[in-house]
Amino acid sequence: MATGTGVSSGRLKRLSGPCATPRLEEALSVLGLEGEREYAGDIFTELMVCDTLPGRALPRKVTPEMRALVVDWLVQVHEYLALEGDTLYLAVHLLDSYLRTGRVRLQRLQLLGVACLFLACKMEECVLPECASLCLLSAGSFSPAELLRAERRILNRLNFRLYYPCPLLCLRLLAALARSSPQVLLFATYFLELSLLEAEAAAWEPGRRAAAALSLAHRMLGAASRSGPTIYR
Repeated sequence: MATGTGVSSGRLKRLSGPCATPRLEEALSVLGLEGEREYAGDIFTELMVCDTLPGRALPRKVTPEMRALVVDWLVQVHEYLALEGDTLYLAVHLLDSYLRTGRVRLQRLQLLGVACLFLACKMEECVLPECASLCLLSAGSFSPAELLRAERRILNRLNFRLYYPCPLLCLRLLAALARSSPQVLLFATYFLELSLLEAEAAAWEPGRRAAAALSLAHRMLGAASRSGPTIYR
């Protein structure tokens, strides 16, 4: 039986007590989530075992390189508009979810990416970018009316399923549990963002992506410290 978030109840292994995971209460304090202590076990479990997108290939005409170009452009727009990190990850997740539902016209791939970003902004941002501004950033490739129509198509195709546990939240929680240094967290955040460009990463659980990025950061900085303190400055 599935829960409201798409996580099968058979996969959820309830933790004994609200903060049974070692150092979870300490991690919540680091993240400023002391008030969520009662539900910490359930939140942590759901973040780590949530369902992923199916490993189905991209539409026949959309290559991984084409997808990477659109995602890279979304990263630039995201930085230019100073949007939240969660917004970018949700936008890419919506893009990958839509691409897995059927055919996509190549000339509308950029429009699809912008529409996914616009939807993600509505979910995560307090102040929305204007529809016309997004069209201008795309060099006038489409009109505001076309953007809104694309948004409706995405909602209908995805059946309004917009929930996604952001890998950034998983990373911050795991880093707090591991007592990682700010430098390790910075590197891990960079590696996690790089994974957005890889089409196959869409089929990885957010918790696994975050853990892999954190592990790689620890390994790199650990090797650097053994080689000498002047490598990363």
